[in-house]
Amino acid sequence: MTRKHSVNRPPTPDGAEDQGNEPILQEIINIKLIESGEKERLMEMLRERLIECGWKDEMKALCRAYVKKKGRNNVTVDDLVHLITPKGRASVPDSVKAELLQRIRSFLTSAAL
Repeated sequence: MTRKHSVNRPPTPDGAEDQGNEPILQEIINIKLIESGEKERLMEMLRERLIECGWKDEMKALCRAYVKKKGRNNVTVDDLVHLITPKGRASVPDSVKAELLQRIRSFLTSAAL
């Protein structure tokens, strides 16, 4: 069975349906990140780093080139999302990923999860 990947969250693991109402670790971590306000701080840091390294401009240029090629009236937001998502995820610099991962690890350590 092929799962459609969400833009906002990773795909659900296959075994998730069998776990009943027990929250999985990923959900618990997400709840703690939201409740503490850390998720918003992480998102802001990520936005800043992606702008600083030129990633945002690169993605914008890809979208504009695609719209120019297909014609403005022949492109939907879904088309752009499907085009950009894999390229965008693959092109996030390793340094940005490492910084984000370190911040998450620090949060988990301080939250004793």
